[in-house]
Amino acid sequence: MGKNVIQRRLVYVAFVGPMLVLFFMFIFIPFIRSILYSFQDWDGIRSEIHWVGWKNYIGLFKDSNFARTITFTLKYVAATVIAYNVLGLLLAVALNTGLKMRNFLRTAFFLPTVMGLVVVGFLWNFIIKHMFPQLGQFMGIDLLKDNWLSLPSHSFWAIIIVTVWHGLGYYMIIYLAGLQGVSSDLKEAAEIDGAGKLTLFWSIILPLIRPSITICVFLSIVHGFKSFDLNYSLTMGGPYGTTESISYQIYQDAFSSDLFSYASAKAVIFFLILALFSVTQVAFMKRKEVEA
Repeated sequence: MGKNVIQRRLVYVAFVGPMLVLFFMFIFIPFIRSILYSFQDWDGIRSEIHWVGWKNYIGLFKDSNFARTITFTLKYVAATVIAYNVLGLLLAVALNTGLKMRNFLRTAFFLPTVMGLVVVGFLWNFIIKHMFPQLGQFMGIDLLKDNWLSLPSHSFWAIIIVTVWHGLGYYMIIYLAGLQGVSSDLKEAAEIDGAGKLTLFWSIILPLIRPSITICVFLSIVHGFKSFDLNYSLTMGGPYGTTESISYQIYQDAFSSDLFSYASAKAVIFFLILALFSVTQVAFMKRKEVEA
């Protein structure tokens, strides 16, 4: 084994080793422990731990609250994925033109992304509760006069609006990078051949930015399923549990109700659902990239 090979391997160990240690300590080992806890009866405090087998999982299928949170989370994921990707792509296309203020607008749309979600949640909680009714009364808009966070029919859309407002700029930047990677010569050639703007976008640009679409859809799905901060700071899962996500309910069960093993079973099911959606989406869209 040559000296250069040893040096390269030492460099790999120096850079990758600490991250592997952290990964095993804070992700892999806790994940394995949570699987074990899901087959046990433990409240997170007692020293005695009893093995109960599939009892926690059987209880999940009889838990109407868990079914409600799954329904809410799936609706939330569907709405945010569509909004993030459609609006993010449209914004990227608009800001990829020769607008004089495009740099300012890019910064303005991306700026909310750097704010913490808990801060955003408390900020929008104040805006929706106090400023929306005043604005609705001043402008005569009945829709804004109500407190959206206290109405089950409105609270879902309040969370969607705040979520999209916060994260839209992040996906816009990814799409913008993809659009700027499309060759200008290719677009000019298509225009010379008589392709209109819609045909150019649909037949030339869209297939070429499919890697960006794959990344954005994957990230938005993961982000949607893992939603916790806004549920906590904006609505606290209310009203009447109608905006309670899976991750928020797992937190409540584990650290408020002391149902640690039961929460671990929910976390395992949550992981399987997220893995199923993520792997299916990536496999499907990667195949589309190859076909293109």
